[in-house]
Amino acid sequence: MITGSTNIVGLIGHPVEHSFSPPMHNAAFEALDMDYAYVAFDVEPSNLKSAIDGARSLNIKGFNVTIPHKIEVMQHLDEIDEVAKLIGAVNTIDFKNMKGYNTDGIGAVKAIEEVTSIKGKNVVVAGAGGASRAISFYIARYGASDLAILNRNTKKAQGLADDIASSGLIGNVKADSITSMNDYLDEADILIDTTPLGMHPHTDDEPIALAESMHEGLAVFDAVYNPNETVLIKEAIKAGAKPVYGIKMLLYQGAESFRIWTGQEPPVDVMEEALRKTLNLE
Repeated sequence: MITGSTNIVGLIGHPVEHSFSPPMHNAAFEALDMDYAYVAFDVEPSNLKSAIDGARSLNIKGFNVTIPHKIEVMQHLDEIDEVAKLIGAVNTIDFKNMKGYNTDGIGAVKAIEEVTSIKGKNVVVAGAGGASRAISFYIARYGASDLAILNRNTKKAQGLADDIASSGLIGNVKADSITSMNDYLDEADILIDTTPLGMHPHTDDEPIALAESMHEGLAVFDAVYNPNETVLIKEAIKAGAKPVYGIKMLLYQGAESFRIWTGQEPPVDVMEEALRKTLNLE
């Protein structure tokens, strides 16, 4: 029950009505008997500054930030976490100190590390947009030995590869066209797809790689979580590779945000159950 003492956290983006975060976080607060509520706020780009100022005045405790505000919001904060600064985007705000974080990358890393360690591994990332940027910096930070960024626009892939290389987090970073995917998969330990291919309602898209180009030792992560079993994940299963589902990234990035806002350990099992229910996976 919401009372006069309830702490408010939430999501800002445009649009936000299809977000799966409110049921996930509210289930966690209920399980721990915490006086918190998570609400989604649709904020148009022209209203971003006033939304941040208003939230501060209203004593809102924290925000998740989604498209299209992840970059623009940085100029309205007092402090940016070191890795979020490298990534150049924020998806979580802690209003205690007006500090911005990026939990997308840690979400992906924790999802992948459920099936394989990242340290010393050869990793291939498809895509060079915001999700790729967040995930690739964390992959480098967690000790991958080799990283290849493959994208339709190779100039964009090269720009991201250069930024990661200049961070000093990893020595071997390459950029190439996504059409060269098959040339990289034989030696790859982990394949990460950050493109929107296969996302609902385009569930019949051609995946970035087919089963015949994968091997059994490969871990295959698709950042898309709707549907749960994307065309790429289906191919990975067919190949006997190790699938990593996008829902896990959503889960762990949310758990990290929960930890930042509350200082408490999140009930990850409860959050996952709420997510699976919302996505009709039970």
